Amino acid sequence: MAPAITPTPQLAQSLKQLRLSGMLATLDARLAQATSGELGFLDFLQTLCLDEIDRRQTNKHQRLIRQARFTMSHATIETFNLTIDPGIPAAQIRDLSALAWLAKGQHVIITGPVGSGKTHAATALGHQAIRHGHTVRFTTTSRLLADLAGGHADRTWTKRLTTYTRPSLLIVDDWAMRELTGPQADDLYELITDRTAKPNNRSIILTTNRDPKDWYPLFPNAVVAESLFDRLINNAHHIPITAPSYRARQRPTTPVS
Repeated sequence: MAPAITPTPQLAQSLKQLRLSGMLATLDARLAQATSGELGFLDFLQTLCLDEIDRRQTNKHQRLIRQARFTMSHATIETFNLTIDPGIPAAQIRDLSALAWLAKGQHVIITGPVGSGKTHAATALGHQAIRHGHTVRFTTTSRLLADLAGGHADRTWTKRLTTYTRPSLLIVDDWAMRELTGPQADDLYELITDRTAKPNNRSIILTTNRDPKDWYPLFPNAVVAESLFDRLINNAHHIPITAPSYRARQRPTTPVS
């Protein structure tokens, strides 16, 4: 048996300086494989390169997940029981998970009753986008409006707006839950106008309890509402979830004695 090869401190330091710590983490194991004859010279180098690529992809994926700020971080396509109720448009959701709509700058509007799985579906599509290297930002409508309102107060509005206009995909949960003030409607108009501006149209996912036709009365200015919705609705895939509350199914029951 050939003697084991131990990496020198100088080699370890060189790999760190080159930011190749993925190689460093698996170097001992790869050296053992090379020493035993499992890996030739070129295979050894190629395997180390793949280790580094895997590390970088994993780190990038984790960073994008953190930046997305999902409230349901583990809600993926794989964890979504699409067959639990016929009211869930499973085929449509699976088709959307291929992300052709994202490449075209189209939008997704997910409607349905409370607890029916709208947020899970939206988050799952967000995870799919991240898997393909896209940046994603998740927020609720109330948090979005509060954040932008704070920007008006401390003069950081433009900077705050950028955090929602820059990502490849913006997910806005609980859209159209209540009437808007004039400043809130104006903030949403600026946000959506920026994201839907050609040629770099960037996609938006909205989850809502209301049908789009019922959004108009929530806006104090009908002209602003019409312009805003024209940009969204006419370029969006509509996903209606008619299933009853999933959370209601999970409600504990008291056995009858």
